[in-house]
Amino acid sequence: MTSTEPSPTIAAEHARLTNTLPFHDSRDHELADRGFLGTIDPMIIRNEAGDVVWDGQSYDFLGGEAPTSVNPSLWRQSTLVAKHGLYEVVDGIYQVRGFDLSNVTFVESDSGVIVIDPLISAETAAAALALYRQHRGHREVRAVIYTHSHIDHFGGVFGVTTEEEVDAGAVAVIAPDGFVEHAVEENVYAGTAMGRRAGYMYGAALARGPEGQVGAGLGQTTSRNGTVGLIPPTLTITRTGESHVIDGVPIEFQMAPGTEAPAEMHFFFPGYRALCMAENATHNLHNLLTLRGALVRDPHVWSRYLTEAIDVFADRADVVFASHHWPTRGHDEIVSFLSTQRDLYAYLHDQTLRMLNTGLTGTEIAEIIQLPPALENAWNARGYYGSVSHNVKAVYQRYMGWFDGNPARLWPHPPAEQAKRYVDAMGGIDRVVTLARTAFDGGDYRWAAALLDHAIFTDADHAAARELYAQTLTQLGYGSENGTWRNFFLSGATELQSGSFGTPQSTSAPTIVAQLTPEQLLDAFAITVDGPKAWDLDLVTDLTFTDLGRSFRVTLRNGVLIYLEREPGSDAALHLSLTKARMIALAAGDTSSPGLQIDGDAGVLESLFSVLDPGDPDFEIVLP
Repeated sequence: MTSTEPSPTIAAEHARLTNTLPFHDSRDHELADRGFLGTIDPMIIRNEAGDVVWDGQSYDFLGGEAPTSVNPSLWRQSTLVAKHGLYEVVDGIYQVRGFDLSNVTFVESDSGVIVIDPLISAETAAAALALYRQHRGHREVRAVIYTHSHIDHFGGVFGVTTEEEVDAGAVAVIAPDGFVEHAVEENVYAGTAMGRRAGYMYGAALARGPEGQVGAGLGQTTSRNGTVGLIPPTLTITRTGESHVIDGVPIEFQMAPGTEAPAEMHFFFPGYRALCMAENATHNLHNLLTLRGALVRDPHVWSRYLTEAIDVFADRADVVFASHHWPTRGHDEIVSFLSTQRDLYAYLHDQTLRMLNTGLTGTEIAEIIQLPPALENAWNARGYYGSVSHNVKAVYQRYMGWFDGNPARLWPHPPAEQAKRYVDAMGGIDRVVTLARTAFDGGDYRWAAALLDHAIFTDADHAAARELYAQTLTQLGYGSENGTWRNFFLSGATELQSGSFGTPQSTSAPTIVAQLTPEQLLDAFAITVDGPKAWDLDLVTDLTFTDLGRSFRVTLRNGVLIYLEREPGSDAALHLSLTKARMIALAAGDTSSPGLQIDGDAGVLESLFSVLDPGDPDFEIVLP
């Protein structure tokens, strides 16, 4: 990407923040450094083929005063999050931080160690386990706990254990109720679109440095080129108050569904007086609707579960740790930290509802809402990953949907058609670029971006519009306190100048797809049917999973694939017999390998595959 200097507008805003926020408060730096035992050097982790999976030393530029090209508050957060190595939480609990987007935690048990959240990739998880063993001795893994259903908390499980060890009962795998369902659905159903947008969100294609990617607030970025997997739980936690002793370690569980993840839980180690808050209490404002896409989260229940955690655990805890960032220590500090996090989500929820009930829209509320000074000045409540702006819009969307009630906005033209009309109304694309240049020179980058978006959606090859748009998005990126906003803006600028970088990493790993139930597999088929192409098809197939002893009647009619569990019948034109694993291969387009028994009209299968559209992992975002 062509280098762009920060503008005077950005420099002035950064100076204002520097003089406003409590940068004199160094407690987070002390807490993030506390308990450091060592790291690896060089801080580079590779896969078997030699490809880099994680490069922690690419962030060595962080430190000292913030350059003008980075929001000083985000620079502070990135400097904290980029710290890497093994840290003692308490005697017997250790975290490896900075080896992936998330933390992995090791809890020492009677005969080994319990692993909490084994990162995204097997390679980063294995490196973390090796570092732990280097300092604490070779302890066998006795259990793995998944705090919730996002991939950075289970994807690296094969770096710490094997399917064989779990099947043999040597290693327990513990997860909250609904974990497998939500983990596989999120990575398969909308995985193509989420993966493409995640490349923007985490700045996957951006160079590391003061003019590029400096982090994502919650963590620096995601590992890539690694081995992603999933081992289903052997113990599912279903209720708050449930307790288990795992290899001599008592654990008390608190369910927290529908918070940061659809399936999530907190848990307390009374023997260590340590509370794990999963991803519901971290050192930033989290997402209520992540920019990569997800179900809208519920800040109301989020705040309630934090209140419950304070009530049930705070008086017994000496330390709180989470799946991201650094621990909080001491009773008063723990209560303050959890209360601030609780109040943050409750305030956004309640005030958004208050204002929407006066007739304000989500966009309007996002512009005028103000946090109380105590939250505004709390570092752990700053919007490094989620933002007040897009979280307020998420609350509005959760209750009111996409429509703001104004009939003029009920049926607008789609972006490209709308752009043509706006550009024509403003006197043509050259005139629009001139107006955008005036806005840019005046520091109104939001208006410049809106104008140039219309220009590009009218003529994607207009050189002056593309260059000014890239410069505009770069300035917006430089000014962003939110790490994911910065990455989105700079990724857009990169694609304007260099073309689409596609989807850097797919989350639909074979071991994740293998956990799909027959119903979920058929759902995955259904969402790839190109409706208009299938309008005239009327197909009836019986499908038998030979390894599961289950059969389904599958019909395609009116462009809709429907299934019903029932025994095969003579009225079906086609009967397929196969294992679930062979069905997964069939879903990927393999119609010729052994293991697929076809009885009846094979043309039915050919007709079905002719109308499937698997999606495009390289679709345009910033261009039409």
